[in-house]
Amino acid sequence: MWDNLSCWPPTLAGHTISLPCPEVLQLITGIKAGTVNRNCTESGWSSTFPPVDVACQYNINDTEYEDVQEYYMHLKTLYTVGYGTSLSSLFLALLLLLSFRRLRCTRNYIHMNLFSSFILRAMSIFIKDAVLFSIDDINHCKVYLTDCHYVMIFFQYCIMANYSWLLVEGLYLHTLLVVSFFSEWKYFCWYIALGWGSPLVFIIAWSVCRQLYENTGCWNINSNASVWWIIRGPVILSIFINFILFVRIIRILMKKLRTSDVWGNDFNQYKRLARSTLLLIPLFGVHYIIFAFFPEDVSSGTVEIRLSFELALGSFQGFVVAVLYCFLNGEVQFEIQRKWRRYHLRKHFWLRQNKHSSVSNSGSVLTQVVQLSRSSQREARKSSTPMTSLI
Repeated sequence: MWDNLSCWPPTLAGHTISLPCPEVLQLITGIKAGTVNRNCTESGWSSTFPPVDVACQYNINDTEYEDVQEYYMHLKTLYTVGYGTSLSSLFLALLLLLSFRRLRCTRNYIHMNLFSSFILRAMSIFIKDAVLFSIDDINHCKVYLTDCHYVMIFFQYCIMANYSWLLVEGLYLHTLLVVSFFSEWKYFCWYIALGWGSPLVFIIAWSVCRQLYENTGCWNINSNASVWWIIRGPVILSIFINFILFVRIIRILMKKLRTSDVWGNDFNQYKRLARSTLLLIPLFGVHYIIFAFFPEDVSSGTVEIRLSFELALGSFQGFVVAVLYCFLNGEVQFEIQRKWRRYHLRKHFWLRQNKHSSVSNSGSVLTQVVQLSRSSQREARKSSTPMTSLI
């Protein structure tokens, strides 16, 4: 039974069930030690004891709960718009990169896989929200009896795959700047294994441990820190490695700019460096380093700031990546312009050809009429019968 705060599982009559304080109240009060109990009787569930406000030390007259609920509803709306915008722009960017043969190279193949990981991440967010946050309170508890666990497994895999491909982008660019000659196809095979294969290993390990040691609810609440670190550890490690690669690449770019533009203007030099830095931040996901090492059990104010940062700003990351690395890409713009000019050129020749063919056909008909009239005149002269009309 769902009582708008907690989901009470089916229990035999005469048994007592104890549940921790609802998560939303834990965020408000910061108290996680309280428990709420209920007896299963022959006539149904008894009232909670102690009451929720006493067990969780929550003041029922306080309007903070409504304020927090309104804040999370606005946050959900914001990141839904963000992921929707990213999803549509990434689909268009992926279609553009697949449409032109001249753009098919290792660098763009990695970009396409990164776009695909962002698309899967956005789709998994929408699927998870549709399953977990259904507005029908009657069916709220039934999600735990269906394929909810598979939804969470798919969601966690998409998140890890997205971070893995952000790491692949950093490794590839660092390799281009450091290694002079290397087999891009051989490296690309390793990148595929790292981007799509390594998250699968950790997800399988997490699923097994979750089933054995923390098989509670829909696997959306992570109470056991040791099990949660199976996923959180590799994600933080990839963010940290990308941050190191980002610093190294900026240093390499600074050296190259100084050596190639010694006699140039310093302002233009640093302007190019700043532009390169701003382009690399969304590509590497370096902004995640701000809250990557924050513990999970922090104050509610810090949780709200982190959620706003990760969900609101992070939801638009796919859109920013699609704009910077596809729509504003000079090669993509050149191919689109070339395709557009070729289309107009074909249309122009087609119109001229139709016009020429119509003129030629008109001329041939006129020639046939003239020839027919001349032959008729000759026959009229030969014959003795006069002709009053040629037609």
